[in-house]
Amino acid sequence: MNLGRISLIDPGLLPLVEGSRAFYANRMPGRGPRNWDELRAARANIATSAPSQPPAVEQVAKVHGRSVPLRIHEPIEGPATGVLLEIHGGGFYLGSAAAGDVRNRRLADALGITVVSVDYRLAPEHPWPAAPEDCETAALWLLEHSEHRFGTTRIALSGFSAGATLSVATLLRLRARGIAGVDAAVLQFGTYDLSAQTPAGRLIADEYFLEAYAEAASDRTHPDLSPIYADLAGLPPLLMVVGDADILLRDNLTMAARLSAAGVDVDLRVHPEAPHGFTAHPTPMAQAALDGIETWLRGHLA
Repeated sequence: MNLGRISLIDPGLLPLVEGSRAFYANRMPGRGPRNWDELRAARANIATSAPSQPPAVEQVAKVHGRSVPLRIHEPIEGPATGVLLEIHGGGFYLGSAAAGDVRNRRLADALGITVVSVDYRLAPEHPWPAAPEDCETAALWLLEHSEHRFGTTRIALSGFSAGATLSVATLLRLRARGIAGVDAAVLQFGTYDLSAQTPAGRLIADEYFLEAYAEAASDRTHPDLSPIYADLAGLPPLLMVVGDADILLRDNLTMAARLSAAGVDVDLRVHPEAPHGFTAHPTPMAQAALDGIETWLRGHLA
């Protein structure tokens, strides 16, 4: 642990480090696919997603001539107090909305909210700007239909890894339209410089997902690709979650600083000895982070 980051870490998390180390001691560090062949193999090896009970309701959102598939989980008991648009991770080239069904069903019932997950198009078959277009379409559909469909106008976004990047891109696209209907967003260890021009961005310059996702862009500093370069003023309150063993830590720290400088209400939570994607791991640190996310969301969607 870097002692220079101690001040960013809640001391209450430190006792959880030892219990989390046991999990990582028996786990080989992972790395994403490094080319198209490895990506195809990774997709072929993905296990079938476990179904939720009750199952998700499938819906196609149609707005402004665009359409995107959604998976909807409404709370079993009582009307929803808010709606969470969940954007899955996977390096822009892996993952699906269905993979989050069990987690999203549990979240819907635990918080009494509707969780809507968007099945955005994946790279490299559909490079940028396909994914942010799909996420924007889902957000626009929610803003138009949430009150009469789900009985609430409280809307939040949540993104995991690449989904966090897409969450910020979605907020920026809505702001460009003059729409301010999103009340909050949770960003879990996103990547905010895909241009590899900042010191943080250069740490992942050799990752294949950059080529797969951003190959069509003539300028990878475009804010829709690399939100670190955006004018960030006017965004809603944000919760940022990252581990201090994440290669994207510097990127998240820089993004948090830029958001704060733009006047955005940012709650940055750095978790000790936690790697990228740690909230998906069965560790005490992950559970603490997830509990914190739920408490934060409850406060913004109640």
